[in-house]
Amino acid sequence: MAYETENHEIQYCFPAINSSCIKGKRSRPENNIMYLFFSLLSAWTVFLNLLVIISISHFKKLHTPTNMLILSLAVTDMLIGLIVMPVQAIKLIETCWYFGDTYCGLFTMIVGLLLSVSLSTLVLIAVDRYVAVCHPLLYPQRITVTKALLSICVCWFFCLIYNIAFVTSNRYFDPSQSRDMCYGGCYFRMSYSWALTDMLICFIFPCTLIITLYLRIFYVAHQQVKVINSLIKGGKCVLEGSVRRKSESKAALTLGIIVTVYLLCFIPYYILSLTSTTMISSAVIQFLVWTVYINSSLNPVIYALFYSWFKMSVKYILTLKIFQTASSLIDVFTVYNQRM
Repeated sequence: MAYETENHEIQYCFPAINSSCIKGKRSRPENNIMYLFFSLLSAWTVFLNLLVIISISHFKKLHTPTNMLILSLAVTDMLIGLIVMPVQAIKLIETCWYFGDTYCGLFTMIVGLLLSVSLSTLVLIAVDRYVAVCHPLLYPQRITVTKALLSICVCWFFCLIYNIAFVTSNRYFDPSQSRDMCYGGCYFRMSYSWALTDMLICFIFPCTLIITLYLRIFYVAHQQVKVINSLIKGGKCVLEGSVRRKSESKAALTLGIIVTVYLLCFIPYYILSLTSTTMISSAVIQFLVWTVYINSSLNPVIYALFYSWFKMSVKYILTLKIFQTASSLIDVFTVYNQRM
């Protein structure tokens, strides 16, 4: 679709190049509103996830295996808000790619890396909650902070290698050699074999594993609640065990909500992206893409709703009390319970 100016003159992304893409034309107020909205969204995403990162990094009581995985997820969400959202917003508003072919490939790799790390981290979180709920006595020995950090490093490394291979194996097309392409766009096409591989590795396998583990987690948690309720009058030991198991179940529920929200945002986009582009309007694709990105700003909101330690740590951060002596040793769990 050709966009025209008020003088009915067609604008091009690169007027000096004959095969330049046609530039979309919007009114100035519309452009300003879109830039303001996406700037606030990007800043909000970075700010919220930075609070999560500072909280877990600063307070030593929060250095648990589960929180290390949440920290990794917050880092990917922050990078999406810091790097991906601004570039995608400029591309959407200007309807042109001004960053060159090299950065087009690099940007594709960065987006793929962050999305694949997010999904891989959710798999690790599902495994962590599975062991905690289904095998609580073995959890302290099997899942440690060191093992969690090692798993995160391995996850980032293999996701990086995979996305480098993915981008370098699927070449970009020269716009001058194709009638469907023009200068001023960022094009990327994958071979059928890579499309199948990517679907299996980055979609079907992790999603199936996550859903299977959480179905098992919630079944076992439900059974445990029934047993605890029947034995609650049995004595102090049973009571202490019930408190611990309820805490693990609550953590599993909270993280299950995060996983569910992510999958609801991610699955529709991934399914439609595998179909022919002629079957889907660009507006639908853009909507689903931004749904995936906006998910990065939703996770901290979920933490704030369900995690008492996050509420308390945010108060210490915003009031600058984290700069006080020995503030990293504060038990945010105990402080929150005392104030309640």
